[in-house]
Amino acid sequence: MAVSVDALPARIRHRFPIFDRRVYINSCSQGALSDAVREAYGRYLADWDEHGAPWEYWVEQLEGARRSVAGLLNAAEDEVAVTTSVSAGVSAIASALPFQNGRDKVVVSDFEFPTIGQIWHAQERRGARVVHVPAEPGATIPLERFEAAIDEQTALVAVTHVCFRNGSRLDVAGVAELAHERGALVLLDAYQSVGSLPVDVKALGCDFLAAGVLKYLLGSAGLGFLYCRRDLVEQLEPTATGWFADRNIFEMDIHDYSPAPTARRFESGTPPIPAIYAGIAGIELMREIRIEETEAHVRELNALLLAGLDELNAQVVTPRAPEERGALVCVASTDVEKLVAALADAGVVTSSRDGNLRISAHCYNTADDVGTVLDLLARNRSLLRLEA
Repeated sequence: MAVSVDALPARIRHRFPIFDRRVYINSCSQGALSDAVREAYGRYLADWDEHGAPWEYWVEQLEGARRSVAGLLNAAEDEVAVTTSVSAGVSAIASALPFQNGRDKVVVSDFEFPTIGQIWHAQERRGARVVHVPAEPGATIPLERFEAAIDEQTALVAVTHVCFRNGSRLDVAGVAELAHERGALVLLDAYQSVGSLPVDVKALGCDFLAAGVLKYLLGSAGLGFLYCRRDLVEQLEPTATGWFADRNIFEMDIHDYSPAPTARRFESGTPPIPAIYAGIAGIELMREIRIEETEAHVRELNALLLAGLDELNAQVVTPRAPEERGALVCVASTDVEKLVAALADAGVVTSSRDGNLRISAHCYNTADDVGTVLDLLARNRSLLRLEA
């Protein structure tokens, strides 16, 4: 294999101990544990042990997470809410939308993660109408389908950046332009893209962005974040709220609801302090590794993977054009859970969704990792769905 394909992992792979015993190629589910994140948890425990209950110090950790996320997204700090999950952030946004004055429609792509569809369908009890934009064969949703669905009655368009089921990447900027022409807002779920490719909220044109640190940002479960465009913040008053969303969290006033003047109004209760330590470590490690370099590296690995899958005549569900896919490549299977288990038995960690094997390379994966996966798939070819 070309030396350039392995230049990046040669520099940083030693920081991820799992590769001493396994081939980990499942970052679409969770990033591999790094030394930086492990040490961050150690710092949390040491701080707890030393200080007892240092709330002012932990609030500063929360602000550190806000700074890291803002730098990652090309956003201002006052446009970022730190949440426990995408569900929490999106629920706060949903609770602030009135669904009135002729705008009661929510347009949702059929590539969304379940939490997104479920939250918006829950708003039907508050008067929202939810319309789905279906996919075409080949795991794509062309702009024309969004154009047909978005109209002057649309309040919001919910769109994923990269689909968790098939790796398809949507034209977010194109969807945002269509939505804004018709006066609708755009919510982007970037969980399957952030950390694997550069995500710039200004360039994408989204009004809201929700994601978390669990996957390509190398953090742990329990920490999400929400971006809200600055000029929208004070127009929206969430009713899903908590004490950390108040204008002064230490005012402790039970007789009043006075949301913060910044995106912090979309936060809720006590923040996930341990996950914040880990999340900052993961984000800063990915910025040190360089997300742009990671995107180019994974594109090369996926080219090797796709070539090998074609040799096996495997049915690839993910679109082939690089601009139409994320880091995730999905392969159809006749028995996907059996296939995931066979790979795991051989020391290769993957995952499944929707009957497809998910293979998800990241900065630390090598050409040899891809070769190992392909060798195992060849040995288990009976579990692959083949092209006709």
